[in-house]
Amino acid sequence: MNPKRTMDRIWIAAFALTILVAAHAQTAAAAKEKRGKKTEPAAKTPAVKSSDPKTGSLDQVLHSMDENAAKFRTAQADFAWTPYNAVINSLDTPDKGRIYFRKTGNEIQMAARFQPPDGREITFTGGKLQVYQPTTREVNVYDAAAHKAEVETFLVLGFGSSGEDLRKSFDVKYLGQEKIGDVETGHLQLTPLADNVKRNFPRIDLWIDPQRGLSLRQQLFQTGGDYRLADYSNIRLNDKVSESVFKIKPAGPTKTVTH
Repeated sequence: MNPKRTMDRIWIAAFALTILVAAHAQTAAAAKEKRGKKTEPAAKTPAVKSSDPKTGSLDQVLHSMDENAAKFRTAQADFAWTPYNAVINSLDTPDKGRIYFRKTGNEIQMAARFQPPDGREITFTGGKLQVYQPTTREVNVYDAAAHKAEVETFLVLGFGSSGEDLRKSFDVKYLGQEKIGDVETGHLQLTPLADNVKRNFPRIDLWIDPQRGLSLRQQLFQTGGDYRLADYSNIRLNDKVSESVFKIKPAGPTKTVTH
């Protein structure tokens, strides 16, 4: 299997995180470039630098994550994932939907449902990533056991991770406070400690809500200048999440392909 595509799928499973965005974004960007078309960057709410950089610190941000992780059970949020292609200097159309996390024992499970017309469904449970693509009527199943270290690295970016976990996998720097919407967030810059992760993703930025200890925005930089921007809204913590959310529900007959 292509190592780069494997890493893309790992990011999708763990992050929301993180969802086959890489392969689809690259294919779409290449097609646009070939047709000579260019999509203008989408308008986004800018992150505003705080006028008082002394009101936050790395220790305070990580402590808030520790407190949230200690009581974390579930999370759900609306997402907008926007890929940027450095070659054509363009943001692609965002993928939108809703994402779910659940802590079961020592395992963090994830599920994502994309808005129509995409309709993709993705689950990450029991160490396996399943991707249902309605247009091809296929369910692709990937065993993440062979990439346990990478998966664990990216899982700490999701909801319910602790500051201690973050420091185990990354060199963490505090870049100051920035506003996202009405929330004064702590902006963190992460450099992966594992070489096999750093080769593909040399930098990851998080914007942490200090009151809830979770990220409202995540930016994943790739070698070559591409990045993925993930924004989360309508976040609900520790509400009951149906068991059915973490099961693929294909519409009609499908083919299962195991990788």
